[in-house]
Amino acid sequence: MVTTRIHFGTDGWRGRIADDYTFANVRRCAQGFASYLKRLGHADRGVVVGYDRRFGSEHFAAAVAEVMAGNGIRAFLTKSATPTPAITYNAVARGMAGAVNITASHNPPMDNGFKVRDETGAAVDPEGLTEIESLIPESEDQVPRVDLDEALEKGLVEYFDPAPLYIEQLNRLVDLESLRQAGLTVVADAMWGNGAGWFERLLSGGRTRVVSIHQERNPLFPDMQRPEPIRPNVDPCMAKVREVKADVGIVTDGDADRLGVIDETGNFVDQLRVYGLIAMYLLEVRGQRGPIVKTVSTTSMLERLGEIYNVPVYQTGVGFKYVAPKMLEVNALVGGEESGGYAFRNHIPERDGILAGLYMLDLIVRTGKSVTQLIEHLFSQVGPHYYSRIDSPFPAEKRDEILRRVSEARPDQIAGIKVDHIDTTDGFKYYLADGGWLLIRFSGTEPIIRVYTEARHPEEVQPILQAGLKIAGLDKARAD
Repeated sequence: MVTTRIHFGTDGWRGRIADDYTFANVRRCAQGFASYLKRLGHADRGVVVGYDRRFGSEHFAAAVAEVMAGNGIRAFLTKSATPTPAITYNAVARGMAGAVNITASHNPPMDNGFKVRDETGAAVDPEGLTEIESLIPESEDQVPRVDLDEALEKGLVEYFDPAPLYIEQLNRLVDLESLRQAGLTVVADAMWGNGAGWFERLLSGGRTRVVSIHQERNPLFPDMQRPEPIRPNVDPCMAKVREVKADVGIVTDGDADRLGVIDETGNFVDQLRVYGLIAMYLLEVRGQRGPIVKTVSTTSMLERLGEIYNVPVYQTGVGFKYVAPKMLEVNALVGGEESGGYAFRNHIPERDGILAGLYMLDLIVRTGKSVTQLIEHLFSQVGPHYYSRIDSPFPAEKRDEILRRVSEARPDQIAGIKVDHIDTTDGFKYYLADGGWLLIRFSGTEPIIRVYTEARHPEEVQPILQAGLKIAGLDKARAD
């Protein structure tokens, strides 16, 4: 029998269901995490175990709980599919050692995943993930476990509802009653995932109307390629916003830790602009101050806002395993990444698509501006920015060849714009003389190379992306 080598990427381990993602391998991962908690001396504090709406997720989560019980670690198992931020917040609020979440987030429907969080609610840092990997046993035979029914009877596993504590926290962070009475029309797209019903629950009972789509459980994720809140996956929400003449569309991904936004005209607002709007909201509208943390793949508008409001901006590698530790280190006001994940001070150093969506609604209500007017206001401060990305699959055996080609490339200019300098923090980021940039990097979870750009002029976007593909030696493609 060949043992599957389990590797934790930018946000845990993900695999294909019934291929490498099996009960045996999930149990092995759970044992690695249990052994890690024991080494830290945290095993007596217990863990939260949650899951998403993918095929079999509740059963994989039960398997994790059984392993925790077999190690003498109490597992608090969610009663139903639960947003990742609610799972994580409960781990922190209840003083637990961390959390395990069975989810593949925005991956295609045939995948599932295994996320771990530490006692602060943060993604485990790279050193910790390496240690967890080293503690994963070679065989399921080396994994102790207690049958779920027996564990429940002995109190080693307990079902619980994470919603009440999480909703109390949301009420502390944003004036929900003001949002309920604002009279907005909001389209809420749960992408068949864990965000289902949450905006309806939080905003009902007043003048605001929530129009819901994609709320049922459907592990095939119809109407979209995957539950990732970017185009073309958000196109049905765009259409619904136009149909009902909504003020805004709010889209959460499969586990509800990422946010997508549709403006009042039914157009998608890219994630970099959303991050700029959220930072502007916290700094200008709410008058808060504190450092901003961003990944190498997100917007340079944040540096400009940092200059305007005299707050430091820190850049990290891609993934919350880098963002979260930096947020904790500098007590950041906000941290975020290009994928649409944003985390906030006085909450958890973890992406929260629900809170980010509420903050966007609060920005609209407090300013009285539409989403397009808010973007115009943002650009009046930081200048216009235009973003796009191409994801290009490649044969796994070509990775080293592509990496060598990009590593050796030292272009003086890209799409006719002078290259100022290159940053290799995570991938290869080419800073351009006019303030734009190009980034080429490998996905941490899939055999995909990503080419990103943020340009100062819309006509520069496609030429810069195509230049990036050429540097990597890949075929031409076009971003949406």
